[in-house]
Amino acid sequence: MSNSLSFRQHFHLPAIAAGFAAVLIGYSGSAVIVFQAAKAAGASPEQIGTWMMALGIGLGVTSFGLSWRYKMPIITAWSTPGAALLVTSLEGISMPEAIGAFLFSALLITLSGVTGWFERIIDRIPLPLSAAMLAGILFQFGVDAFVSLESRFTLVLAMFAVYLVAKRLIPRYTILIVLVVGLILCQFQGLLDFSGFSLVFHLPQAIMPEFSLSALIGVGIPLFVVTMVSQNIPGIAVLRTDGYPAPISPLISWTGITTLITAPFGGFAINLAAITAAICTGPEAHSDASKRYLAGLSTGILYLLLGIFSGAIAALFNAFPGEFVLSLAGLALLSTIANSLYTAVSDHASREAAVVTFVVTASGLSLFGIGAAFWGLVAGVIANLVFTKKKE
Repeated sequence: MSNSLSFRQHFHLPAIAAGFAAVLIGYSGSAVIVFQAAKAAGASPEQIGTWMMALGIGLGVTSFGLSWRYKMPIITAWSTPGAALLVTSLEGISMPEAIGAFLFSALLITLSGVTGWFERIIDRIPLPLSAAMLAGILFQFGVDAFVSLESRFTLVLAMFAVYLVAKRLIPRYTILIVLVVGLILCQFQGLLDFSGFSLVFHLPQAIMPEFSLSALIGVGIPLFVVTMVSQNIPGIAVLRTDGYPAPISPLISWTGITTLITAPFGGFAINLAAITAAICTGPEAHSDASKRYLAGLSTGILYLLLGIFSGAIAALFNAFPGEFVLSLAGLALLSTIANSLYTAVSDHASREAAVVTFVVTASGLSLFGIGAAFWGLVAGVIANLVFTKKKE
């Protein structure tokens, strides 16, 4: 009887829907970039499958394990900016050298967590600026949901209408209902194509690393920097903005250690998620904030399954139309965007600096290979120092 009760307590449909949405958006949005990065390193089709297996299993273990350990919705992801960096920086570098660079970057991330220096830096960033940065990151997803009306008017409008009604009547099941209705409409309109889908299992292929100074400096260090500033900082911001006192140093340490383990198989960077995490930390995942870790558990299980059957990933996520994915992401993140904006401007003293952070982050600019989230935070911190000094 206790086992049955425990199962019912952990089986929560909105949390499962949030986990599914997080995985769907995570894979469909950037899996193709990982494929390109693997090809840039000269990976064979079997090795590309191994990359996806390593990443899926790594994300599954960390998302499930960390969410269970800390009872918070701690979601991990691969470094999408890191994958984009690899597409251009791995040319002329052998696969063993690339693996060596992955290990070097993972070691630096692990040291950042173990020594606690990363947490000390994060603790100095005011919460309104972190919230403004998060709002800026997610802003484009909200915009894209409605831009999709131009190409799939009926589908997107219907999903938005269902969102409004469900949010008003049964808010705890909003995203689940939008997801189901969206899938039904996609099927009815003939937009789902599973013809290329089949369950395929690849045996993982480990590659012995080689360490070259050019690869360590040209790939390893930039990958470390991009992962920390473009992924882990926003990831911490998501948790803190939604009220989760996550232990930063242990989380960074575990993502670094997991990357060290998976790197020989192509796990180039596993880090804290931001966009997909925001889906699981919001009220749509569970009305009780202390139970939203269930969304982290479901995300972890789905990542594990996709990692094991990595050969089917591309076909599975290519079956969904892009407009459906964009709309689902935008609608799922509206509450988080609203809460982030409220937190960002609620403190009068830092309001202008928060707006600077939001605008720069939302601009999407990229300087020196580092994305807008980092530069938005830098601009906001500088503005906050200037405005605070001026008022004193």
